[in-house]
Amino acid sequence: MSPTPTPTPPHEPDAPRDLVGIGIGPFNLSLAALAHPLAELDTAFYEQRPAFDWHPGLLIDGARIQVPFLADLVTLADPASPWTFLNYLKARERLFPFYFAERFHIQRAEYDAYCRWVAENLPGLHFGHQVDAVRWNPERDIFEVDFTQLDTEGEAEALGRTYTRNIVLGVGTEPYVPEPLKPLVEAAGVPVIHAADYLAHRETLTAAEHVTVIGLGQSGAEIFLDLLRQRPAGREGLHWLGRTEAFAPMEYSKLGLEHFTPDYTRYFHALAEGVRDRLVTTQWQLHKGIDNDTIAAIHDELYQRTLHGGWPDTTLTPGVRVRTAGRVATTKVELHLEHTEQNTRSRLTTDAVVLATGYRERPLARILAGLDPYLRRDSRDRPRVDEHFRLVMDASVTGSLYVQNAERHTHGVGTPDLGLAAWRSAAILNTVTGKDPYPLPTRTAFTTFGLEQTARVPQARQAPAALTPLTDAR
Repeated sequence: MSPTPTPTPPHEPDAPRDLVGIGIGPFNLSLAALAHPLAELDTAFYEQRPAFDWHPGLLIDGARIQVPFLADLVTLADPASPWTFLNYLKARERLFPFYFAERFHIQRAEYDAYCRWVAENLPGLHFGHQVDAVRWNPERDIFEVDFTQLDTEGEAEALGRTYTRNIVLGVGTEPYVPEPLKPLVEAAGVPVIHAADYLAHRETLTAAEHVTVIGLGQSGAEIFLDLLRQRPAGREGLHWLGRTEAFAPMEYSKLGLEHFTPDYTRYFHALAEGVRDRLVTTQWQLHKGIDNDTIAAIHDELYQRTLHGGWPDTTLTPGVRVRTAGRVATTKVELHLEHTEQNTRSRLTTDAVVLATGYRERPLARILAGLDPYLRRDSRDRPRVDEHFRLVMDASVTGSLYVQNAERHTHGVGTPDLGLAAWRSAAILNTVTGKDPYPLPTRTAFTTFGLEQTARVPQARQAPAALTPLTDAR
């Protein structure tokens, strides 16, 4: 049985809300779920897409998320919440099968289904609403949020505006395509697609005589394995390459995982900007490697194909970058490659390319253009973000604008990690309310990061003096 949502009280159009979320991915969905029982908060969340949708192109059969199921939307902040993954299983009468399956890491498709269940039952979520602009109204001391309501075809249907004291940006990331390959992705003809669209093109890729997968992270590994399993022995026609120097396993030791704790997030935020920037580039194996089970499955599949003599028609090449690329006779793609260690070059002709080249934070410039004069930036022109996940703005702006998954440069490697979603959402809600509706742990890691000890978690905070106290008025 699904949770019974608390009815949303009617909202006066000109009355300011306490909190507006822009974007409904896992992180803002977590925030909405934890905000739901806080009766004193008037909230609304807006999303351009017509429904919740989490990496649909990568929901490959058997692919698992790299965090335990306890890293759901709410459990690590409120295990008694009705929006936990375990309560989702109970509502679907699947709790006993899950118990006997003894799976700590669930499939991506199951995580997506769980989030959809929350999104379909949680009030206050407005899908099909594209946020166009955010402004600060100094006369009323509130933010103005302009949006366009979209019809089922994604066309503009109506314009709207809401007012709020606080905003949380959770607009997510977007697929990253390296410059040499952008012309190929944008042109019609030979399939050159990003991994984000893999399942939509899976049949075409399966039929191609030769496929090249670019990118040595988890997505590249899963796609290579999926294609390998579909192709006959001796006629695989697969090439897997990428810039990384090795098919490196993801760091998954117990103490290594403590980089994904609030303790490390606070430590990282307190470091000097230059130190933070250097660390981000060196910690790639904490989140960009391949999990051991996937590496083992690929090796097992390749080994199986040698049992009757011969080697599979596959090439796995690390340490390679694509210099340039172009089409050959409109039916093939030619990649100009460079081996970074050997300093050698070669050409590769292929029938299709899958770019498992990752994601980048979605630019905020369009949405925040109206706030640009108020934003405070660091030496590299990035928005400054304080320890409570608020963008640092001019003192004349008395409202707060929070970010989720747009603060890696200030909060470190755990920023996009699902395991910190509930904690960050709880921290934001504690700050917004000026209370501690979600008491947070004072210690989360055995590792002591740094020699100087700082307060691990502030106690119950009072709302910032400049903020208007929350009321129940609607």
